[in-house]
Amino acid sequence: MDSEAPPGADAEAGTDAGTRTQAHEEPATAPSGPGRRLRLVRRLALALVLVLVLPLLAAETALRVNFTGEAADGTYTRNQDAIWLGHAWVDGRKKDADVQALARRLEGTGIRDLYVHAGPLEHDGTLPESAYSEARWLVASVHRALPGVRVQAWLGDKLATESPDGLWLERARTRANVVTSTRAVLAAGFDGAHFDLEPLHSGDTDYLDLLDDLHALTRAHHVPLSVAAHQIDPLPAFHTLWGTLAGHPKWWSQAYFGQVARRVDQIAVMSYDTMQPLQSLYGGYVAQQTSLALEVTPPTTHLLMGLPFFHENRFGHRAHAETVPAAVRGVRLGLSRTDRDRARFGVALYVDFAATEADWSAYREGWLRPS
Repeated sequence: MDSEAPPGADAEAGTDAGTRTQAHEEPATAPSGPGRRLRLVRRLALALVLVLVLPLLAAETALRVNFTGEAADGTYTRNQDAIWLGHAWVDGRKKDADVQALARRLEGTGIRDLYVHAGPLEHDGTLPESAYSEARWLVASVHRALPGVRVQAWLGDKLATESPDGLWLERARTRANVVTSTRAVLAAGFDGAHFDLEPLHSGDTDYLDLLDDLHALTRAHHVPLSVAAHQIDPLPAFHTLWGTLAGHPKWWSQAYFGQVARRVDQIAVMSYDTMQPLQSLYGGYVAQQTSLALEVTPPTTHLLMGLPFFHENRFGHRAHAETVPAAVRGVRLGLSRTDRDRARFGVALYVDFAATEADWSAYREGWLRPS
């Protein structure tokens, strides 16, 4: 018959069709076992790295850019700077000659306030008078050698926020003891009270209550209340993320910083221990912190930005990166961009006993108004 296929055609066609049908209906099974799991782990690790590293790289790039440009004219000292001084000034180790040397050191600078370590407080908020036995001598000596300079009692303690060992702000009796201790140091002649309580978590309302009580006391004595403040979130809600990852929130929200600033006469940002590895990144970070603080600090509150007058190498701080020149330039850039005419503004030097001649020269050359 004409329709009859050549011998073997049906068998060959059937074989090809069968092969094609099988290939279509029975796809190859995906690889399984250790190899597949390893590839999955690698992909997840890469995704995690991208999620963590890319935002960090973007943030660090932004800090580097933040350190560029020129500071505005007039962004120099307002003669309202401060310095933290160690405990040796009130426990008998310092003498008249030391006060005279300090007066020579501060001559021609903008330093108006001395935060002299008079603590630490006991964990219950009390403070023995023996902790500041030479306070009257120091205050009188400074007033003679440095007219117009105030000597504030620097008080603080470790808080029981991340371990049970420390001062519990949530205890009303403890807060009352802190107020009583402050009343005692003011009676000893100090020109004000400066508080550094750490680690203080963002949103702590017990701290705000304490500040309200302390401010009522200092106003009645016509002296300033000042605090050392944590840094502000460099990214929104960063303190929450860091607290979850490290168990130590470290930063405050900008809103909480503003709540604190409205309750005090002076607020000094501890703008060091920033974990920045390079001077350019640290300087950009300080510029950012200056702007963030200026945005929420009322003009009636004196804002100070901390300068690192110390040289340690540990987690969170690298001496080669956190330098006084980088910090001063960052302060001036932030001030220029945000509120260049802010009157109640200055820098605070931490700390006298660790400072070098290079630190003092950088402060003078970078921050004091050119003659």
